[in-house]
Amino acid sequence: MAKKEFTYRGKTIEELKKMSLNEVAQLFSSRQRRTLKRGFTDQQKILLKKIRANQKNIETHCRDMLILPEMVGSTIKVHSGKEFVPVVIESDMLGHCLGEFVFTRRKVEHSAPGIGATRSSASLSVK
Repeated sequence: MAKKEFTYRGKTIEELKKMSLNEVAQLFSSRQRRTLKRGFTDQQKILLKKIRANQKNIETHCRDMLILPEMVGSTIKVHSGKEFVPVVIESDMLGHCLGEFVFTRRKVEHSAPGIGATRSSASLSVK
């Protein structure tokens, strides 16, 4: 079975890359459209400049940056609060924010309880 070509609202990735930012904004939902209409922050402009220059090892704290068609295929390291996690941007991610693909919280893993953690540990003799 042949793999179906990806389209976003009836447009292929190549067509989306040729469109202007205003035309792409019309395809996005209202929240993303308002974000683009409001304009990019200084940090987002720096990130876009690096992406357009095809730089390697791009690291960013801009978790609220919208994923645009020109970003598809690139790898960006997004800050999770502790470290930079690489995110490979695919065509399915269009219109989402970078921060949605990097988790900031981990599952809590507890070890064995220490002294004073339970009532039964109070009866133990402490050397």
